[in-house]
Amino acid sequence: MIIDWPRFTEIIRSHRRFLLVSHIRPDCDALGSELGMALILESLGKGVRIVNGQSTPPNLAFIDAAKRIGVIGQTVQPAELADVEVVLILDTSAWAQIGPMSDFIRAFPGKKVVLDHHVSEDDIGAEQFKDVKAEATGRLVVEAAEALGVTLTPEMAMPLFAAVATDTGWFRFASASAGTYRIGAKLIEAGANPAAIYNALYEQDTIGRMKLRGVILARIEAELDGRFAHTYVLKEDFTKTNSLPSDTEDVVNYALAIRGTQFAAILVEQQSDGFKISFRSRCAVDCSKLAEKWGGGGHKAAAGAFLKGSLADVQPLVLDAVRAAMR
Repeated sequence: MIIDWPRFTEIIRSHRRFLLVSHIRPDCDALGSELGMALILESLGKGVRIVNGQSTPPNLAFIDAAKRIGVIGQTVQPAELADVEVVLILDTSAWAQIGPMSDFIRAFPGKKVVLDHHVSEDDIGAEQFKDVKAEATGRLVVEAAEALGVTLTPEMAMPLFAAVATDTGWFRFASASAGTYRIGAKLIEAGANPAAIYNALYEQDTIGRMKLRGVILARIEAELDGRFAHTYVLKEDFTKTNSLPSDTEDVVNYALAIRGTQFAAILVEQQSDGFKISFRSRCAVDCSKLAEKWGGGGHKAAAGAFLKGSLADVQPLVLDAVRAAMR
C-alpha cells in the first residue's frame, strides 16, 4: 500500500489540536512513534496530547523522560480532551489493541486518522494511512516528517530510532531492508545515539527480570521434530521472581533462537485473567492469521492475541492451532 502523503499533510495542516493514541502493552514502536509525531506536530505550531489505554512499561520509561504520555482514567480524564479536533491512532488499527481508549474514540465526534503498518484492522471509523510493507510505524513517522517539510531534531530522532530498531530486532529481522538502514542513518545524522538507546533498552535488566527469564526458558518444550517451541508464564511467577508482566517482552524470541525452530509461542497469564499469546514465525505459517482466530492480529512474522480462560483451557487451543497450521 502506498500512503497518500499529500492527503495526510492536508489533514495535519487544516487542524490545530491533536490527540495521539497507540495500543495497549505499548512497545517502543508505539511509544517512539507517538513521541516523534508529537514533536513533529508541535514544530508546526500544533497542540498535542498523548494518551494511551495503559501506562508505559517501566523498562521503556527512558523513552519518555518528560513523562508526557498520559493514561486515560488515571493521569488524564476524558473531559480534559474536549478540545481535541483530530485523534491520530498510531501503530494499530484494531479495537482490541486500543483497550481503555476505545470508549473515548468510539464517542469522539471529530476526525479520526490511523497511521499504521499492521495487516490486521477493524473498521474504527478512521481515515487510514497504512503501509503493511513498512518495517515499523516509526518509519512512517519519519516519512510523515519529510512530507510535512519538518527537519528532524535530536529529540525526534531518539524515539524514532528506538521505534525502528526494536521493531526490526535491532535490524536483524527479515523485514529490515536497505531502506531500513537508510532510515537508521538518517536518524543518526539527525542526532540519535544508537549506543545509548541500546544500553537503555537491553542493558538495564533487573534481577527479577533475569529470574523470570530463567523460569520461562526452563519451561520451553519443542515438538514437531523441533520445528515448534513454546512456553508459558503464570501470574504467580511474577510474584515469586519479583518481576513485572512487561518483563516478558520479546522473551518468545529465545524460543525461536533454538536451532531448527521455525515457529515459537508464549502464553502469558494476565492480571485480569486469561492469557496474552505471542507468536513468532520464520516459516510459511502466518502469525497474523493465527492471531485473528481470537480477535488478535499483527504481521506474518509476529502477532498476538488474548484468550480468556485457564492455562488448561487456553494452552490446548493454541498449541493445536499451531500444530494444524504447521502440518
